[in-house]
Amino acid sequence: MPPRALSPSGIVLLDKPAGPSSFALVRDLRRKTGARTGHTGTLDPFATGLLLLLSGRATKLASCFVGLDKRYFTEVDLRARTSTGDPEGEIVEEHEPRSPAALEEALAGLRGEVDLPIPAASAVKIGGERAYRLARRGVTVEMPVRRSRVDSLDVITYSDGIVTLDLRVSSGTYVRAIADALGGHCASLRRTEVGPFRVEEADPGRIIPPDEALARIGLTAERDPA
Repeated sequence: MPPRALSPSGIVLLDKPAGPSSFALVRDLRRKTGARTGHTGTLDPFATGLLLLLSGRATKLASCFVGLDKRYFTEVDLRARTSTGDPEGEIVEEHEPRSPAALEEALAGLRGEVDLPIPAASAVKIGGERAYRLARRGVTVEMPVRRSRVDSLDVITYSDGIVTLDLRVSSGTYVRAIADALGGHCASLRRTEVGPFRVEEADPGRIIPPDEALARIGLTAERDPA
């Protein structure tokens, strides 16, 4: 197979729909441009919102963008936990949802620096194998804990056991883990910001030049990466 083209080079902002995987959207862009293509962080298939994809020579800049803070909106069903922390898993526990006062107390404990277990249905490797593959086979493993930073965690609405939350978190934070800590699961999840980039800017037909994208995160490209 011939090497992928190094141009067009730049960053593409996509508004991912629910359903396809992030990797499917990477493949779609690669087919359209013929260029080497990568991502700066995935979204689960059920989730929607902002994806930053890198094209051509800009794939060498991945390390500049993967650690950016994120903003999400999520609807958490506090009446049940699922095996995956989202609507695609099986219900493993049902209960009465928290009262508004109890919910706020739980949220207070999830703001700031928090340690949360990585969901079993994740791409983290356990003993050399992806955790989600182990989960699909019914293999139970003790998932590692990851320290995350939750800068804001605010209630937008709370009714009939469904709470809508607005979150600003550090890169690598699993919103599903926060939902599970609240006793529920993510019924929906939408990423609206990645660093200074907003989902309202998403345009699959526009490739942002590398120097312009780097300037927005406070970096300067001394040369076009090769």
